[in-house]
Amino acid sequence: MMYLVLSILFSTGLFVIFKYFGIYKVDVLKAIFVNYIVAFSMGFLLAERKIPIAEIYLEPWFSGALILGALFIAIFFVMAMTAQKNGVSVTSIAGKMSVVVPVFFGIILYNESVTFLKIVGIIIALVAVYLSSVKEEKSNKKGTLLFPILLFLGSGTIDTLIKYVQTNHVSQQDISIFSGSLFGIAAFFGFLILVFKAIKKRESFGVKNIIAGIILGVPNYYSIIFLIKALQDKNFESSVLFTVNNVGIVILSTLIGLLLFKEKFSLKNKIGVALAVLGIVLVTIA
Repeated sequence: MMYLVLSILFSTGLFVIFKYFGIYKVDVLKAIFVNYIVAFSMGFLLAERKIPIAEIYLEPWFSGALILGALFIAIFFVMAMTAQKNGVSVTSIAGKMSVVVPVFFGIILYNESVTFLKIVGIIIALVAVYLSSVKEEKSNKKGTLLFPILLFLGSGTIDTLIKYVQTNHVSQQDISIFSGSLFGIAAFFGFLILVFKAIKKRESFGVKNIIAGIILGVPNYYSIIFLIKALQDKNFESSVLFTVNNVGIVILSTLIGLLLFKEKFSLKNKIGVALAVLGIVLVTIA
């Protein structure tokens, strides 16, 4: 339970940091690249088992880390395109509703329990995610459904793959170095994108973006570490854990947005938070 709570706290911390990125006009791609470098470095420095970088590809979890690293960057761009084409509210909902993907595969692949209360709790949690995330945006955007669908599937695939690789290939002592490796792979792909952009238009990297990336990297590293540690807890089924983790982030992010950033809190959002609490209770007692 402690690791689950810490995962929720650090993941919500990412939301707060990204909010400040917008306020201080941080170049998100550059900051994310630096963040991956920081998270990669922490993974190798804090690893319980030391592995030479040149031999990482020999590890049984390397192929999973390779796919996840590429997905991290890909979903970042899909999120950006979804926000541009469909609006921020749609982006938020599509990303958070993706929890249904790892929940579904948790039940199918790992024969996790299916009870009436659990099903009702998950459905209520999904409704809560939608109501908590929806914003009264004044937007004329009528973008294609392609990007929201890609975001939904991509985000869900990341969580599902993390669970699969953790279950089958990552030992307790390799959690840190596995996490560091996938961040390092994401940094590599991010570097290629930055080089491509620099060829098209040269501009300074910016000290502000470096500082922002360092600030983002620490909680980003721990959000993955604590999620994987929580997944290794035999007392939690992944379908329950992902539901509680996702909805917990939604509740905390919504409350922080209300209190810290003075965001508007509509009736739908209030109902969503109330339902989120109910959904968590039903899923955990099922």
